[in-house]
Amino acid sequence: MRTDKLTTAFQQALSDAQSLAVGYDSPTMEPLHVLSALLAQEEGATKSLLSRAGVNTQRLQQSVNSALESLPKITNPEGQVTVGSELAKLLNLTDRDAQRRGDQFIASELFLLVLADDKGPAGKLLRESGLTRTNIACNRCRARWAGS
Repeated sequence: MRTDKLTTAFQQALSDAQSLAVGYDSPTMEPLHVLSALLAQEEGATKSLLSRAGVNTQRLQQSVNSALESLPKITNPEGQVTVGSELAKLLNLTDRDAQRRGDQFIASELFLLVLADDKGPAGKLLRESGLTRTNIACNRCRARWAGS
C-alpha cells in the first residue's frame, strides 16, 4: 500500500499504532493497536463516527486496552516491530475498497468499516460494542455498508 494514498490522520494513527506496539513489547503491529490509536485521536473522526453509531467509545477503549494486554509479548524487546499478517490483510482490503469507491485517498473511516467486518479480536470488540451495519451514522459509511 502506498502511504501517500493515506490521509494524514490515518498515517498518524498507523504511526501511533506502531508506537503502541513497541510500548506493549509486541513483536507485530496488529489491528488492535490501530483501533486503539484511532480511538485516541482527539481530532480524528473515529470517536464521532462510533458515537453516532451508538457505540460507547470509552468502554470500547477499555476493552481494547485489555485485549492489548493479552497480546503476545517479546521478552527482550529491541524496538523492532513489523506489520502483522492480519493488519496487512485489512490494509489491503481497505485499499481495495477505496479503489472500488473511486476514492483518491484512504481514510481511517474506511479502515474502520473494513475492520468492523473482520472476524479478529478488534472487529469482534467493535461488534460487541454495538457497531452494526444498520447503525452507521454517516452517509459515506452507509454507502460502504450498502455495497457489502
